[in-house]
Amino acid sequence: MNKRKNAWSWIAVVLVLLLIGSAALYALWPQLQPHANVHIGDGVFTTRVAKTDAERSKGLSGTGELRSDQAMLLVFDHDDKGSIWMKDMNYAIDIVWLDKDKKVVYIVKNAPPESYPYEKFVPKQDARYVLELPAGTVNKKAINIGLQATFDENRLEGWGV
Repeated sequence: MNKRKNAWSWIAVVLVLLLIGSAALYALWPQLQPHANVHIGDGVFTTRVAKTDAERSKGLSGTGELRSDQAMLLVFDHDDKGSIWMKDMNYAIDIVWLDKDKKVVYIVKNAPPESYPYEKFVPKQDARYVLELPAGTVNKKAINIGLQATFDENRLEGWGV
């Protein structure tokens, strides 16, 4: 009987530790994903980073609205006129293209989710980064063509809590 009680005690301890570990991982998971703080105009945005084709293709599709201090940063390997679509989007966004030096080269304000599949948004010149912001942010935070953004490329790899 004592062995059985001892076994149940160990099982309970293991389950509690698994529960605590799962809760900690759930709480820390966003910090473990690639992210960066982007400073642009009058704003500072906590961004999720999309670096792979699959991540960039998904983008913000299927998500709820962004808070005013949130954004998504799409990072490309080379300069290009990467187009943005609004597939499976639930809300409008402002889209800001940045060149390799992080200068704003093109802006689309209030891109509506209804534009998919009829319209893709394409910059007029090559860009390395695309910043997706809540609709209205470009005007509220004084973001204009030629403006310099800043962020730490080292944070784009993730695990940089």
